[in-house]
Amino acid sequence: MHRGLKPLLAVVAVGLAAGCSSPSQPQVTFYSHGDAVAVDAAQYCDPTGQECSPPKPEAVGELRMVDRDPLQISVPTEVAGAPWQVVFLYRGLNGQELDGRSPVFTPDSRHSYTLQLPPDGARIEHVEVQQFSAVLSQGADGGVDFGIGGSWVLNVKQ
Repeated sequence: MHRGLKPLLAVVAVGLAAGCSSPSQPQVTFYSHGDAVAVDAAQYCDPTGQECSPPKPEAVGELRMVDRDPLQISVPTEVAGAPWQVVFLYRGLNGQELDGRSPVFTPDSRHSYTLQLPPDGARIEHVEVQQFSAVLSQGADGGVDFGIGGSWVLNVKQ
């Protein structure tokens, strides 16, 4: 199965085209080194992906991460009730920007995830929780492409 991941800008474009209803918007909580921040959705759609809230580019959380502490992420039932994953950007010791992602979590299988950095001293810079919505299309390779129906964004301060 192919899972198409659309960057946040594509989600914003889909949201603009998808209608103006505002589904209730859950928050995602990010926690590290004794500090937590609850983040509103930058984009949130109903489970079909048809009715989306207006994009909120200002809905970006900030959290300071100290040393090599992990980042804990907690999602409410409204997010965990659909497939979701964590996408992240980090910077290696040589300054190279690298990206990664968690596995896709099946509906109602878990409500939290702990992001551990690679042991090479890399620093996390950006984290996004992505909730998938209804199937948008069949992929070019015969697999299925899923749309991102919800996106919660965190920028990490060092």
